[in-house]
Amino acid sequence: MRVIVTVVEKIVSEAHIDIPDGLNQSVIRQHIIDRYNAGEMLTDMNIFQVDFESISARIFKEHSDTKSV
Repeated sequence: MRVIVTVVEKIVSEAHIDIPDGLNQSVIRQHIIDRYNAGEMLTDMNIFQVDFESISARIFKEHSDTKSV
């Protein structure tokens, strides 16, 4: 028998970055998105929290093809 188990977790990461002063909310949001999309925040991110969401399993019964000769 073969079982495929799927675990869904929500991972919350935290990054501490420096942002220039005097920016409005939309510019700050775009600055963060640009840094993330450029891959500049990936090494800075630390896993802060992991929440278990769900677990499921699919069971497959294997059929044997044994034929008498």
